[in-house]
Amino acid sequence: MAEAQAAGRRTRGGGGAARRAERTAVRIDTARFIERNIPNFEVLTEEALQIIEHNAETVLEEIGVAFVENPAALDRWRQAGADVTGERVRIPRGLARKLCETAPGRIVQHARNPDRSVEIGGNSLVFAPVYGPPFVRDAAGGRRYATMEDFRNFVKLGYMSKWLHHSGGTVCEPTDVPVNKRHLDMLLAHMTLSDKPYMGSVTEPSRAADSVEMSKILFGAEFVDRNTVMTSLININSPLTFDSVMMGALEVYAAAGQACIISPFIVGGAMAPVTVAGTLTQVLAEVLAGVAYSQLIRPGAPVIFGAFVTSIDMNSGAPTFGTPEAAHITYGAGQLARRLGLPYRSAGSFCGSKLPDAQAAYETANSLNMGLLAGVNFMLHACGWLEGGLVSSYEKFVMDADQLGVLHHFARGVEMDANGQGMDAIREVGPGGHYLGCAHTQANFKSAFWRSDLLDYKPFETWEEEGARDTQALATARVAKLLADYQKPAIDPAVEEALADYVARKKAEAPDSFT
Repeated sequence: MAEAQAAGRRTRGGGGAARRAERTAVRIDTARFIERNIPNFEVLTEEALQIIEHNAETVLEEIGVAFVENPAALDRWRQAGADVTGERVRIPRGLARKLCETAPGRIVQHARNPDRSVEIGGNSLVFAPVYGPPFVRDAAGGRRYATMEDFRNFVKLGYMSKWLHHSGGTVCEPTDVPVNKRHLDMLLAHMTLSDKPYMGSVTEPSRAADSVEMSKILFGAEFVDRNTVMTSLININSPLTFDSVMMGALEVYAAAGQACIISPFIVGGAMAPVTVAGTLTQVLAEVLAGVAYSQLIRPGAPVIFGAFVTSIDMNSGAPTFGTPEAAHITYGAGQLARRLGLPYRSAGSFCGSKLPDAQAAYETANSLNMGLLAGVNFMLHACGWLEGGLVSSYEKFVMDADQLGVLHHFARGVEMDANGQGMDAIREVGPGGHYLGCAHTQANFKSAFWRSDLLDYKPFETWEEEGARDTQALATARVAKLLADYQKPAIDPAVEEALADYVARKKAEAPDSFT
């Protein structure tokens, strides 16, 4: 009897140990990109859409757009039938829309790990991290200029974040590396420290060319020639200006068959009209011109309809985020993108707060949910954004990345199969019972509800005993855990060596420049 009891204890203990080991084991999971099973939220009527589309064509035909310091672009537009005067390009009504017809409606971006490739377009939603800040912030070091070590840390955090599908691009701007060479180190980090998809450099056409060449080393030249392995951000200098640097990068990527986000950079009241309809008119005109130009480079080049939208505080001049006006524009731009048959980029973890505090949380929640409901297909800045995009925050990165799981679950919609209806559970429990032990609950409890890996739901006494930590303190601990648990994904040593050799050779070809 004693032996049987001891054996039972050993069995139960072994099972408990196995469960504890399962809970504490390092697992690097990446959720598949979202395929929405919910409707898009639309704010514009058919009449409103037609008015905006008509007005955008009027802008292109009567006012035109400027292609600055780019004679080749002016020649392409002239040959396509546009009226070119100086650097001003006036596009006849219907021409830009006709050129846009060759752009694909859905893009497959391949990752070096095929299981982590993504599809951009249709009902899909792909999350990518913050892009571009020169500063970083963490609880220990405060606000400071970003370094290459910070950049690598953010790539690692992105790789370890389950709900993040994409490694992104300039997750912070490493100011300790020369301007003319930092793109090489950034690309190398994305390519070797993560196996998720990544973005190419756009700060100079030659750097876009380096991005293509390094991608050919990683994937093979023939594969890159036939497939999309990069997405890159091409910002338009709103209002209505296309500069030679961004257009030069677009030309490189379009010719190579790599995807570009054609994205007006809109601060309402400063770079666009203060009204929603006026801003949408300008956004559409700029996107039409940019997408059409990509198709003049290479018909069928993959492109994404972009809209980075914020309003302005008329007292301070500072950009504001999470506002109802930005939401109206984001929803409306989604409708316009779908009418063009193009993938749509917008929204993100936007906030103007200086800290990962309540303001940051409110504004970010508004922006993230808005993006899901607007039908966004590619969400840049999905985690880590702070202080109007000037700062990449370690704590906010993991706070946002955790909340992306909410969007995954919400996007599933309501399951109406036999399991979803739950009739077996209702029959089994009957009046006055409870569902905790019923067969339906036991079969579904592991996946029934979204679970935070960060937020605290413990009883007050336990929370107090553990230090009464607020969300930022929990996030600091989460950052430390993810970086400690990080495991580099496997990569062919010969490929990694070839990438390192390319970076070393390109760096040796030119003196350092910090301007």
